[in-house]
Parts: sequence; structure tokens; C-alpha cells
Amino acid sequence: MDASHTFASEPSRGRTRRQPVFCTVVPPHLLDRAARSEVARRAEAALRTLEQDAALRTRRRITAVRAVAPTAAAPAGDDPRRTVYDAQHRTRLPGRKVRAEGQDPVKDASVNRAYTGLGATYELFLKAFGRHSIDGAGLALDASVHYGQDYNNAFWDGTQMVFGDGDGELFVDFTVAVDVIGHELAHGVTQYTANLEYHGQSGALNESMSDVFGSLIKQYSLDQTADQADWLIGAGLLGPGVSGVALRSMKAPGTAYDDDELGKDPQPATMDGYVRTSGDNGGVHINSGIPNHAFYLAATELGGKAWERAGQIWYDTLTGGELASDATFQDFARLSTAAAVTRYGEGGAEHQALQKAWSTVGLG
Repeated sequence: MDASHTFASEPSRGRTRRQPVFCTVVPPHLLDRAARSEVARRAEAALRTLEQDAALRTRRRITAVRAVAPTAAAPAGDDPRRTVYDAQHRTRLPGRKVRAEGQDPVKDASVNRAYTGLGATYELFLKAFGRHSIDGAGLALDASVHYGQDYNNAFWDGTQMVFGDGDGELFVDFTVAVDVIGHELAHGVTQYTANLEYHGQSGALNESMSDVFGSLIKQYSLDQTADQADWLIGAGLLGPGVSGVALRSMKAPGTAYDDDELGKDPQPATMDGYVRTSGDNGGVHINSGIPNHAFYLAATELGGKAWERAGQIWYDTLTGGELASDATFQDFARLSTAAAVTRYGEGGAEHQALQKAWSTVGLG
């Protein structure tokens, strides 16, 4: 499989969309800032990453093809089918096969972390939501590590996960954060369900879905309650000299980092701070802070394990068939509140928590 391969998702509301899928965890605005670093090595690594990402985005836009929706001809098993490859610092995918399902750990820590992260993602969706892999039909989970030279990103290319090693200064190995692994695989879940268009508010919802489920995967693997979770996306990814704690904060959007090289976290927490921009596909990694914060508010209001009620409501909304591919924040607020009523009843704690959360972020 070459990096140019794409996968279009299943029909949305009866229409087959030919949407290319290429979603990175580090947004282009952050890498653009890093590319202007006075430290030559940092600037070069960021610039190479930007150029590689731009080339992949363009290739997918040009070569996006129609694909058949997955079918579940036979019941899917409860075990994942994981394969991890070593790209050997090249950009041709998937690379050399180094660990398959059921095989013992290898000496390469990146391979083992990717394998474990794929399993954690599979388990959360199976145990919490009854979903067999990201397509709901037992799709094999593939990942490639050691992609490119000092590649400062991780991405879902429509068929598999890809991890860079980072440059060691601004970012470290992207397999260290299980929520990043879950984030990227969750793009696949969105691809196979609501197929949210990767632009503007629907694109920000797409990113937010991945942050929500990425955070839930980390919380599930650590057996944390909502009040025990850090609600950070990508904690541990920032290099040793960077002033920050993560890529994003769902608890306090806009506070994840404030660094001379990377700038200040631009995410808003409410609609009062909504950013209108032509960059980053209309600010998909920026404005996602608003629905992210709404989920945090709902989950902490309900308490307990966040995947059990708040996560279930988000999953019901994403997979329920009513969420249009061009949905707005207001659409998701309305549908998620309705999903809470459908599952838990009107006027209950869940319904009230959703109303309060969306009202707090300006989408009541």
C-alpha cells in the first residue's frame, strides 16, 4: 500500500460522498509557527513536516475515490487484528511488517506502544459501545511507525495509522500518547459513520469527535473517573524545552501551551471566542475546543466513568444516522441533547447536563 491510497467513507443520508481523508493530530498553524524558529534544525523539521502533510492532502484531494461501504456478512469476532509496520524513516507505506496480532513484544518500543494503543482503542469501542473495530465490522487495524525523517506528526490516511518520531526538540515520538493513537483511529469511526466534512464547523466536530474518544480511550485504559482525568490531548508529546503540557486541553481550551517557538494555544472554550479563518480548513483544530469543552462539562457534571453516559450520548449522536456530513455545532448540540433524552429520558440528569453544557459554551 502506497501513501497515495485513499478511502472514501460510507454514504451519509443516502448520498455517497467522495471526501478525501487525511487528518493529522498536530495542526498546520502550530507547525507553521515552528517553521519560523531561529533554531535551524527545528525549523527544518517543521518545514519538512508541513511539506509532507501538504503533499499528502493534495494527493488525497486529487485521487479520492468512491469506495463500497463495509458490509458485515458474518459476525465480527471480539478480538482485534493488529499489524504494525516499520516505515524505516521513509514515506512509502506501510513499510516492513514487524509485529502481528498475538505476537510477543519486540525490542522496538514504538512498535509495542502502537500495538498496545491499537488494542486499547479497539477495546474501548467494543466494551463501551459494542462496536467491532472502527468500521463496526472487525476491520483490521494497521499502523506504521518511524515515518519520515524527524516527522513531527501522526495521521490517519483513510486506511491506517502513521506515526512520526518527532524531532526530539519540539515533539517526541508520537506513539507515547495513547489518546493520540485513539484520536487518529477515531477519525476512522467518523469516516465510517457520519462522515463529517473536514472543513469549518463540521470539520471542527470531526476533530472534536477524535479528541473526545481519544480522551475516553486514555481514561478507559487507566480506569479513571471524569474527575481523575487530566482532559489533555497529547500530554507527553511536547519536547523537553517547550513551555506547555499538551497539544490541547478539553478542560481549559487555550491553555495547553504558551511557548516562544510554538506560540500560544489558540483554542476558544465558548462561541464568544469562535475563530473565523481560512487556514487549517477553516480552523478545524482551533474551534474544536468549543465542542470539546462542552463534552468535558457534561462528563464532569455527570461524574463517574465518562464513557458510560456522556461518551454513550456522543457515540449515539455520531452513529445515529441523523448527523449530516455538513453538521454545525448547533446541529450537534440539538441532536446530542435529543440522544440523551432518547436513551435516558427527558428531564433526567443526562438531559440536564447536556443542556447546561451546551448553554455554557454558547450553544444553548
